[in-house]
Amino acid sequence: MTTFLTPEREALAETVRAFTAEQIAPHLRQWEHDGELPRELHKSAAALGLLGIGYPEEFGGSGGDVADVLVVTESVLAGGGSGGVIAGLFTHGIAIPHIIDSGDRDLIDVWVRPVLAGELIACLAVTEPGGGSDVANLRTRADESGDSWVLNGSKTFITSGARADVAVVAARVRNAAGAGGVGLFAVPTDQPGFQATSRLEKMGWHCSDTAEIGLVDARAELITEQGFASLARHFATERLSLGVTGYATAARCVELARTWITHRETFGRPLSTRQVVRHTFVEMNRITDVARSYIRNLALGEVTVLDAIYAKKTGVDCAAFVTDRAVQLLGGMGYVSDGEVERHYRDARILGIGGGADEVMADLAARLLGL
Repeated sequence: MTTFLTPEREALAETVRAFTAEQIAPHLRQWEHDGELPRELHKSAAALGLLGIGYPEEFGGSGGDVADVLVVTESVLAGGGSGGVIAGLFTHGIAIPHIIDSGDRDLIDVWVRPVLAGELIACLAVTEPGGGSDVANLRTRADESGDSWVLNGSKTFITSGARADVAVVAARVRNAAGAGGVGLFAVPTDQPGFQATSRLEKMGWHCSDTAEIGLVDARAELITEQGFASLARHFATERLSLGVTGYATAARCVELARTWITHRETFGRPLSTRQVVRHTFVEMNRITDVARSYIRNLALGEVTVLDAIYAKKTGVDCAAFVTDRAVQLLGGMGYVSDGEVERHYRDARILGIGGGADEVMADLAARLLGL
């Protein structure tokens, strides 16, 4: 699509690929072992303007639109990055838009600008131990205390929750029931009332820290009392992003598989000369190309809730099929721990769970279709 082939976007893609190849890929195995990305990586990415892509310059961003954001995600994967890198380095993408939408200049100055400058890390805390996608029935409580708020409750599966300087937390306001009672709050993590109670070990996304969080009379600033509406609005962007990560992961695996089957010889001939291998590779490439074209096309328009659901599911299925076939084509080299294809296989599995599980999304789609 010509929209993604402008000189400016091709230059952006090359910058991100080079940055990833030089400053991420060589260290990724160690970061996976460490269980987190170094804070210095945020500063390096910010220095190139990468953290601010898609955010207005008036708020400390680098400008650009959704197409530029897609290019960044695609290029991180193409350069040898991973889904875990996308989750950990760009975790602010699901947190700070709520602060920006509030229009509160003080909150923007205190949190948004430093985050986009790579000086601070932000996370979003919605999911609770008692329920995953049931946002309307959160139990974390927010109560007014003088001129501020205090929060009590717990959260789990919080991406970057162990490293974050600020958490955008969803909580029930004044014990109001249902979706209308959910507010969003900015919670500084450097206070006794905020505790990252444990780091969760996971199947994939090893370099992206995931935490359980406890809130005990934690001081907070109100972002909006219309938290459910804000979350619903931005969930569409998150789901689109997960779909992009899906096809971008698949595209990287296609290239890794191409290199392998053209160089690996069995019984005196390259694997690429075997019909079953050739046909498998063609199908991997086809599915990836279809997912990329479909999701890119959706992203350039007004993305509806249904569009976002379809985009996510398309990317999820693409990544699941292609990473599985890539492992099969590489055989033992695809199965060994800490190999790049093995990493993508592990990382891809979360895409059908995060941002709304496949089953929940299918049911929501049915309702949107009038069923």
